[in-house]
Amino acid sequence: MHNGSILVIDDDPKIRGFLTAFLQYKGHQVTQASDAIEALELLGKVDVDLVITDLMMPKLNGLELIKKLKAVHPDIVVIVCSAFSNFEMTTNLLKAGAFFCLDKPFNLEDIEAQVNRGLEHRMLQGRNFKGRPVVKNRSRLEQIVGESEKMLSLLELVEKVAETDSTVLIQGESGTGKELVAWAIHALSKRREGNFVPVNCAAIPDDLLESELFGHTKGAFTGAVTDRIGRFEMADRGTIFLDEIGDMKSSLQVKLLRVLQSREVEPVGGMQSRKINARFIAATNQNLEQMVENKHFREDLYYRLSVVPIVIPPLRERTEDIPLLAESFIKRMNTEKKKRVQGISRDAMRALCSYSWPGNIRELENLIERLIIIKGSGTITVEDLPDKYVGRIVRNDVVSDLQLPVDGLCLNSVVEEFETRLITEALLKSGGNKKEAAQLLNLKRTTFIEKLKKRNISPEYLATAS
Repeated sequence: MHNGSILVIDDDPKIRGFLTAFLQYKGHQVTQASDAIEALELLGKVDVDLVITDLMMPKLNGLELIKKLKAVHPDIVVIVCSAFSNFEMTTNLLKAGAFFCLDKPFNLEDIEAQVNRGLEHRMLQGRNFKGRPVVKNRSRLEQIVGESEKMLSLLELVEKVAETDSTVLIQGESGTGKELVAWAIHALSKRREGNFVPVNCAAIPDDLLESELFGHTKGAFTGAVTDRIGRFEMADRGTIFLDEIGDMKSSLQVKLLRVLQSREVEPVGGMQSRKINARFIAATNQNLEQMVENKHFREDLYYRLSVVPIVIPPLRERTEDIPLLAESFIKRMNTEKKKRVQGISRDAMRALCSYSWPGNIRELENLIERLIIIKGSGTITVEDLPDKYVGRIVRNDVVSDLQLPVDGLCLNSVVEEFETRLITEALLKSGGNKKEAAQLLNLKRTTFIEKLKKRNISPEYLATAS
């Protein structure tokens, strides 16, 4: 439990006094306000980590209060209590910035659990991430290879998230190592002695996924010959990892939302709920925000899952880690395959670093395994690489014909002209597709677009160039 400064807002003095007494008993510093106007005045005078507010109040309701609070104090955590909430209102509260919504009448266990989660979240928000990232437990994160700035920042965040019980949403392209990051969070957490239970929501058929997650009772359906506990219960006192959460069907999304809210599961065919104490980590390679907008993913569930979002960078955005990854794969696969490959030549490594890696780390690992098996021993050279990995090398002979005139030249003008020519050729080869053209030049798409704007290169320009 993290002790903190809490503001309780309720126009009912009995409820206000009850909450204040309980929270003070738990070691928190508590301030009271009878309505939203008084609360806003108090927040200008005292520092508060977390606010517990009633929804229906005179002068200003809870939703309006959250909007005003977040405009001035964006990091403050707000828990809303109401006897009148519904799906639409809960969604609006979460969109406005509420951390959690508690139904009245509430019990002390729920209040304590959500206050602790809220204060953990506030602690994470208050961390200072400036300067070079500092990773304390690097030896315990050895499975995640990388020393680039982006990876060190990611590992620093993983360590800090692991200290809490907050729900985490890991986002990243396929093959970036989302399950490794989830495992690292579990391994560094206070739940490390409990089970880490992964579930691939895309790999299990829809009609089986509910039983897999919730368990079932004997006779619940054809083939249910005995009681069986589900993955949620297996993860009790540990961590459940819901991979590819974007593929979960709508009816199960509703049930998952209830589990996140109540921390209870009801087996298929069962009549009684069971309490669970599990940490939730979800992952996806899809754009959940876009899915919410398109009504393919529940908005309220999205906000429940993304308490702490973690975004894993694709391999093309951390190319300085490619030699380290390749070396670790060679070392491991030499042992597994009983081979003696010594390393990768400079030109071959330059080719690998110039490639865009749509399959990310998994693609690199598969390539190294293939090369180890075929090569067997010695050094991997450019000639050993499949054609698609060599195609983007900028070879020395591209500029071998350039010579410095006797009377000199303007270097900036020549470089500018040469760069414009390469950009135009990349656009022509990609058929005008900016993303593919950027990949041909090993540039980020945003950087490539900036270069186009700077040179005023448009589709009309491309048509005349061809």
